[in-house]
Amino acid sequence: MRGPRPTTTTEGPTNGWAIIRRVGPYLWPEGQTWVKQRVVIAMSLLLVSKLIAVGTPLLYKQAVDALGGQVSDLLLGAVGLTIAYGMARLMSVGFQQLRDAVFAKVGQRALRQLALQTFSHIHRLSMRYHITRKTGGLSRIIERGVKGVDFLLRFMLFNIIPLILELGLVAVFLWIALDGWYVAVVAVVIAAYVKFTFAVTEWRVKLRRQMNQQDTDANQKAIDSLLNFETVKYFGAEGREAARYDQAMEGYEDAAVKTATSLAFLNFGQSFLITTGLVIVMVMAALGVQNGTLTVGDFVMVNAYMIQITMPLNFLGTVYREIRQSLVDMGEMFDLLDQPAEVTDKPGAPDLKVTGGVVELDNVAFGYDTARPILKGVSVTVPAGQNVALVGPSGSGKSTIGRLLFRFYDVQGGALRIDGQDVRDITQESLHDAIGVVPQDTVLFNDTIRYNIAYGRAGATQEQIEEAARAAQIHDFILSLPEGYDTMVGERGLKLSGGEKQRVGIARTLLKNPPILLLDEATSALDTETEASIQDALKRAGQGRTVITIAHRLSTIADADRIVVLEKGKVVEQGTHDALLAKAGRYAQLWARQQSEDAEAA
Repeated sequence: MRGPRPTTTTEGPTNGWAIIRRVGPYLWPEGQTWVKQRVVIAMSLLLVSKLIAVGTPLLYKQAVDALGGQVSDLLLGAVGLTIAYGMARLMSVGFQQLRDAVFAKVGQRALRQLALQTFSHIHRLSMRYHITRKTGGLSRIIERGVKGVDFLLRFMLFNIIPLILELGLVAVFLWIALDGWYVAVVAVVIAAYVKFTFAVTEWRVKLRRQMNQQDTDANQKAIDSLLNFETVKYFGAEGREAARYDQAMEGYEDAAVKTATSLAFLNFGQSFLITTGLVIVMVMAALGVQNGTLTVGDFVMVNAYMIQITMPLNFLGTVYREIRQSLVDMGEMFDLLDQPAEVTDKPGAPDLKVTGGVVELDNVAFGYDTARPILKGVSVTVPAGQNVALVGPSGSGKSTIGRLLFRFYDVQGGALRIDGQDVRDITQESLHDAIGVVPQDTVLFNDTIRYNIAYGRAGATQEQIEEAARAAQIHDFILSLPEGYDTMVGERGLKLSGGEKQRVGIARTLLKNPPILLLDEATSALDTETEASIQDALKRAGQGRTVITIAHRLSTIADADRIVVLEKGKVVEQGTHDALLAKAGRYAQLWARQQSEDAEAA
């Protein structure tokens, strides 16, 4: 069951409390009693642990007084009191560990759901968002954000809240056992400590942001360079890439040094305040022992309480810094979650019902930038079961039509319909199920050939995978490999040739078995011989389907049922290959030019 989705807005969280409130529903989800029960049990164990911890120094005092000849109120004797002191310390630690064990499942569940929600949301974001962001930066934001939530859950619940509880209980004990002046001194020291810590940490948070930005920038450059390994080699740019990466790391180094030096200043200031408070209280207790108002046991008890307070206070500095930094990291993640999906399903949108597979562009207008329109009133109808090719010079809008068909973007004018259904009125999932795409460059997952072909249909059997591979004319090649279908293809499929990758992509699409097929310049990156063999596989793939072919090489679409010529975002010609040549218009010019280029190349 998915966890609750916290309310989001178009703006990122403005402060730490807003971020903390967004984590709350994961710790107290509606309808999940077991989570609430674990939270209540964990907090109860926390309370018991702190009560025992605060009472432990009292046993220490009784033991010291007993050793000094004074009769203990508990009448256990010095040895008995010492054993009781040890048992109390053990029980305090035991309840803390039990608390952590009970809460572990709640915390890990929250982390898993937040990570899944963020990952799923990124996939829902539009193509426009993804082409403007770096993958390395996104992965780093998720990683830091989830770690930030983990830290917040563990330390906010089990360090900050327990510390506040413990300070309150210690104040009560000191007031009852000694007098209010001890409480006053402790309160002033703690107030000064907290104010100093918060003020310096706010300054350090700005440094942390700068360090994060430099870290993200360096990581993006590293991933970008490694993904383009071949290009780097082609241009002998290893030195340039190293210099570029080093420049990014230099910025990170400067920010990290400032962060480290500010940390040293913060740690010294905290230590000064804590030590001052400890000395004042211990001097007060020592004077009390000298004038007979306090026992040696009281002196030891005061020391034990001060150590009990100062240890978590010293840790508070680190915890607060980490929580503040975690809030920064979580803020980036929640800002990402708040990014609106440009393309969304309408409420209650029905699934696409494909009866024949007619694709219709009705006066479609679109531009990636409103100041620069790409399509200017394009009207094209692709009848069911036919192959219609889109051709034209670069920038004419061919590939844009493919992106609109798959609804990576919504049209800005006119309509795009399948069997009379506007693609904006149906669910994206059903639309994507109905369309198979073979792109110019098939990108494969760094897994086996079997996995990559099976990606076309969840739960596909080995027989179905092999049938699709045979139809794509790659089955025999796969069997010739030492590991067959278990052969790893490498990152982005780099272990396979261009033609082999395309065949795997075709097999994957055939396994999906969509009624509509989009071939987006599927062979333009291949050599002539490989292209000819792939064309045969593509023809097999198109049998019985509506096919839209976006082509650069006109020779590959000469036998299309209809050819639509686009130029500057408009349809300038359409008809069969022979009819367009006879017309001696724009298509004939493109054809003559390519024939001339092919002749020169030959």
